[in-house]
Amino acid sequence: MKKKGPTDSLKPGQYVWDKQSAYEGPMKIVAVLDIQRIYIFQNDKLIGFSTISAGKKGKETPTGYFNILQKNIDHKSNLYSNAPMPYMQRLTWDGIALHGGHIPGYPASHGCIRLPHEFAKLLFGVTQMNQEVVVLKDTATPAKRPEPKPEPVIDPITPVPAPVQPVITPAPVPPTPIKT
Repeated sequence: MKKKGPTDSLKPGQYVWDKQSAYEGPMKIVAVLDIQRIYIFQNDKLIGFSTISAGKKGKETPTGYFNILQKNIDHKSNLYSNAPMPYMQRLTWDGIALHGGHIPGYPASHGCIRLPHEFAKLLFGVTQMNQEVVVLKDTATPAKRPEPKPEPVIDPITPVPAPVQPVITPAPVPPTPIKT
């Protein structure tokens, strides 16, 4: 079976970005691992796409739905000898992120999605915390969306009546006889 290659003519490290005066509206970020590409949509319009370098064999990039948990312009890896991870956007707390890095044209990272430096900077500038990022194995295999977390059940607060204080009526005091 012949491997499907990218449908664009980008070479490793190249990207396309539609600069706009303002980036407003819903944004979608989709990385496709088999073709080593990432696509950025805003209001369902493609505003950018790029070559990437995802996880190599044995350190594969996980697929699925993720949210940007942390953003750091000048992050250093605490797992890999302080390796620079410019424009880092964390996807998992165990070390998977989008960030600027070397793009050799094949999967070469330890699980992160490396982006060309300038593309990483542009993307960093338009994303928000909790922005959803979808990572697909290929365009034919859907990613599983995590089960929605149930809303916490909040018991209605029933007012508790204040304790009833007994009303004590003093006993009538008998009149004191008057001595004359």
